[in-house]
Amino acid sequence: MEKYKAIIIDDESSARSILEQLLNRFCPDIQVVGTGSNLMEGVEIIKAKEPHLVFLDVEMPKYAGYEITQFFDSIDFEIVFITAYDQYAIKAFEMSAVDYLLKPIDIDRLKSAVNKFKEKQTFTGMEKAYQALKSNLDNETFSRIIIPHQGQQKVIKTSEVIAFEASEAYTSIHLEDGKYMVSKNLKHFENLLEEHPRFFRSHKS
Repeated sequence: MEKYKAIIIDDESSARSILEQLLNRFCPDIQVVGTGSNLMEGVEIIKAKEPHLVFLDVEMPKYAGYEITQFFDSIDFEIVFITAYDQYAIKAFEMSAVDYLLKPIDIDRLKSAVNKFKEKQTFTGMEKAYQALKSNLDNETFSRIIIPHQGQQKVIKTSEVIAFEASEAYTSIHLEDGKYMVSKNLKHFENLLEEHPRFFRSHKS
């Protein structure tokens, strides 16, 4: 069985301990090689241990977890963010196309996050997604949306979107300078943007 190195960064010692126990019991191919109690400590551990996967708490003193992009030129590991329940934060994660776990951690959701991590072919090129997450969490309205495009992460500013148009199970995103086709249905974007002041559902498609 291939082993993947993981690090847990959370300011609550009990949360670190519980997550490590859950991983040991239910995800035996994930090996926890270090834990940190704040972002700066976590950054040092990441640089020393070079993990494949980092479980990163969002709400921590001094530096929030999503500020991790400030400390790496490139991120060649996967991040699963951990947060207490907050509807706005959940939508920010989904808009930014990054994975997350809610506290208290659900075992099936943890297994799903680990399986998605293992299925990924590459862990590079996620900087744009994490930067978009920071922007979306820092602002009162979502300012960025991440979509897959030609094997990369494409950042679209919500201010540049003219319309989302349904095309069966797909959605065309119309911009001032062109359009993109995404393998998500229109309801997906309607749910994400239902409280955004720029958007409303004008037609069934």
